[in-house]
Amino acid sequence: MSDGKTIPTLDDVARAAGVSTATVSRCLNTPDRVVEKTRTKVLAVVEALGYTPNFGARAMAAKRTYTIGAIIPTMENAIFARGLQAFQEALHARGYTLLVSSTGYQAEVEAEQIRALVARGADGLLLIGRARDPSIYAFLRNRSVATLIAWTFEAGSQQPAVGFDNHAAMKALASAVIDQGHRRIGLISGTLDGNDRATARHAGIRDALTEHGLDPDDLPVIETSYEVENGGAAFETLMQRTPRPTAIMCGNDVLAVGAMKRARDMGLRVPEDVSITGFDDIELARIVTPELTTMRVPHQEMGRRAAEELVNLLEGTSPGAVIELDCALKLRGSLGPPPS
Repeated sequence: MSDGKTIPTLDDVARAAGVSTATVSRCLNTPDRVVEKTRTKVLAVVEALGYTPNFGARAMAAKRTYTIGAIIPTMENAIFARGLQAFQEALHARGYTLLVSSTGYQAEVEAEQIRALVARGADGLLLIGRARDPSIYAFLRNRSVATLIAWTFEAGSQQPAVGFDNHAAMKALASAVIDQGHRRIGLISGTLDGNDRATARHAGIRDALTEHGLDPDDLPVIETSYEVENGGAAFETLMQRTPRPTAIMCGNDVLAVGAMKRARDMGLRVPEDVSITGFDDIELARIVTPELTTMRVPHQEMGRRAAEELVNLLEGTSPGAVIELDCALKLRGSLGPPPS
């Protein structure tokens, strides 16, 4: 047993378990290659001694840190939580550790975090969206850091990615709104500059309007950060227009919930007086009354497959695929025909 002062070594574990150091290493790194009886004995000794593998030695031997970095725009709402949870679980199953940082939607902060994670030896990075300076991609290529893009899909791209078509998804949602009879539509969007997901969703609505014979330049847009209160403030501003919109589409569910709350505060009924839609289908969408019409994004599948593809890319079993996942339109009580 450890005396609490000296740090147990791999040799100590091997000696106490009566096996070789190679067997101990296999039990810790590739347990499926060790018979259950031996594995159980070794792991019991590891627990009793309080042994922790030497990360630095492992990294030097493998020329790999088994660490993946994920840089997301924000931790302040649930948009990315579900996908990152699945991403982390899938990485853990493959023996990798996840480090997460957020940028506040600031390109310069993301660039700093990318360089910091690379300097700390991250084997690979998960990045959200494609919109960033080309020098960042050149930096990652020059340092042989495997990089995968998520939350967006672009046909013909050479950059490995697991995501969905934001343009097509929002276009389908906008078409459903127009099919209900709405002709005066407003948009509450995230900041468009530097956010290719928000830009694609905006373009999807404009294209739906054009296809239905409506003028896309008549679409009023308010850009704001993704917070409930901001969604409410933007909603009130849009509803002061003359004539006011009969449907408000929102860049995500957080903004939509804020819009629904402000509608209630203003004495407006949803959907009798105004329809409201979101995007993402997070839990909030099904808790509000009425339930929110939105576009379901496959967050969990995206996180899981992103982890698998990134590890495969690192381990040389994939050349780097571009994988498109399907979204699903969820028609619920917040969308109805325009008031007569």
